[in-house]
This record gives sequence, structure tokens and C-alpha cells, in this order.
Amino acid sequence: MKSITRLNMTFWAILALSTVPAGAQRTTIVNLASLPEWQVQKSRNVSLNDVRQWGVQPPVDGEYGVTKVEIRTYGKDNQTIETVVEKVPDPSSAYGLLTFYQNPSMPSARGMKLAAIGPEQALMARGAFFVRAMRPAKMSEDDFRSALVAIAGAAPSANAAALLPPSLPSKGMIPGSHKYILGPVAMQQAVPSLPANLVGFQLGAELQAAAYRLYGKPVTLVFISYPTSAIARKQFAAFGKSLGVNHKSGAGAIYGRLKGGYVLLVQDAQTKEVATRLMGRLKIEQQISWDQAPPGKPVTVQMFHLLMGNIILVLLLVGMAVLAGFLLFASRRIAAHWFPHSDWARGYEDSIIRLNLK
Repeated sequence: MKSITRLNMTFWAILALSTVPAGAQRTTIVNLASLPEWQVQKSRNVSLNDVRQWGVQPPVDGEYGVTKVEIRTYGKDNQTIETVVEKVPDPSSAYGLLTFYQNPSMPSARGMKLAAIGPEQALMARGAFFVRAMRPAKMSEDDFRSALVAIAGAAPSANAAALLPPSLPSKGMIPGSHKYILGPVAMQQAVPSLPANLVGFQLGAELQAAAYRLYGKPVTLVFISYPTSAIARKQFAAFGKSLGVNHKSGAGAIYGRLKGGYVLLVQDAQTKEVATRLMGRLKIEQQISWDQAPPGKPVTVQMFHLLMGNIILVLLLVGMAVLAGFLLFASRRIAAHWFPHSDWARGYEDSIIRLNLK
């Protein structure tokens, strides 16, 4: 029995020792087989006019607030990918550029968010950056998509995604028709059927538009967001006066709805019922949110400064009251010395009329 026990112990010991090198060998093989990452080989700053050949429209990109343009060349092995990286103020501006330049020939990339791949280039919105990547001629779509994931990631960060505008209903939407517009130049190309001067971009308006196929015909839904309900009411009245919103029917009729700080318009709908049904797909919830984290010091420090400011204000008011009382007392003493018979010196005591009635 002892010999059998020793034999079993020897067997399990050999098996345990042989397992460790095998596991280490597998790990080493994986590390050796890992492919090199895409790296930036060249980078230079340019202007919007320098990248027109890649489809950039400087007036449009200027409306979205582009502050910096950079051409980067990524490389791995013997392959290179040229990209145009545009810096914008916030994630919603990058998202707007993506929607403006995306067209039916550039469907959304599989397995990626806020990315579209076309025959010649890909578009991506990543935080406060809008990226154009030129597709190499001999690179397949799968390899190109894998390279894009390695360069820019499969999706923007959660914080950046939270700052995007509310999305329009996806059911029935014609691919490539959705646009997020921040200025009149982009609107003239994206929604030429509506006058841009009625929207009120100078008042802080943000516009989304998309085409839907309903009952075999395209219908356009326009969603406009305003900073306040008062501005929305004013602009909705302007739409009604100039375009006859909800006052016409048939071909060319425009139907609309006002809700809080939002204006909804529907063009080319066959009937008012069809327009109402399309507008009803959009669930509107008015809320207040920060575009970005409040700048400056932490909230606790700001609250402390606010409290100290209030204390200083109270002390200042008390000091002014004491000073005013001292000046009043001093002025009466001076008047009593130089003008003893004046009302100010005597304190109006002799000017009181007394009626000695019994």
C-alpha cells in the first residue's frame, strides 16, 4: 500500500510540474504572435482649405466650430493609412460633422459606433474629434475596419456619448439621410426646402432632420431644439406665418407641433394623420444637462468661497450702517456748534405743534 501511495504521489507531482511549463509556453507563444500596433508615422497641422481634396467643405466645418486640423499618417508593417483629424468644441459637433458628410454610400460600420465606411474613406466621431480615414486601394473592408478600431477604438467614451443630442426614431429612416445641423450653410445643403433664416441659429437653435419612407413615399421629419420655450414659440409662429404650418393640406403642406423648447415639422406627408403619427414616434423629455463639467475649482471649494463672500457682504453692510450713523452724529454736533438755532442742531423739537386741549 505504501509503494502504491508513493507511486500515486509521484505521478501527481510529475503532472503538476509538467503543467506549469506548458501554461508558460502557451503565454509566450501568444505574446510572440501578437501583431504590432498601428503607430503615427507623420503628423502636421494644416488648415481646412488644405484638405478640400478629401471632401472637406471649410464653411460647413467652420459652422461646427473646428479649431484645429491635423493630417496623420498611421503605419504598420508596409501598410499606411492617412487620416484627417479635426478638433471641435464638444462631442455633439463631431457627431454633427459625421451626420452631415455621411451619405447612402457610407453605411454605418459593423461592430462600431458613430462610424461610417464608404468605398474611399471612413468617418468617425470620437469625443471632441472628427476623423476621416482614407481607405487604401488594396485593403479589404474587414481589414480596414480592424485598422480603424486599432486607431480610434470601436466606440466613443461613455462621457462623450452622454453629451450627444437625442436621436431621431430609427424605424423607417432612409439610411444616410439623418443630419444634425448647427448653421445655415450646412442647412442649405441638408434641408434646402426650409428657409434657414426662419430657424434662428443665431439664437442657439440646433436642428436634426431625416427622411422616412412611409407608405412608399419619402417624408422628411425636422426636429429643432431651442434654449428656451419662449424662443421656440416665437420661431414656431414665424414658421406658421411664412410657410403656413398646419394651415395647408395636400402637396407641399407642412405640419408641425410645438412642445416646450422643441419644434417638430413634417414635410411631404400625404395627410395630417401621417404627419402626426410620425411626430408621435419621437418621445420628447425636456431636461437640463451640462455640456461639460463645470470649470474651475471643486464644488466644495466654490461653496466655501460663496459662503465667505456672503459673510464679507454682511460685514460690509454693517460697517456702512455704522459709518452712516457716525456721520449723522458728527454732522449734528457740528451743526450745534456752528448753527445752534438750526432745526438740524435742535432736532426738530421746537417745530412740533402741541394742542393743549382739555
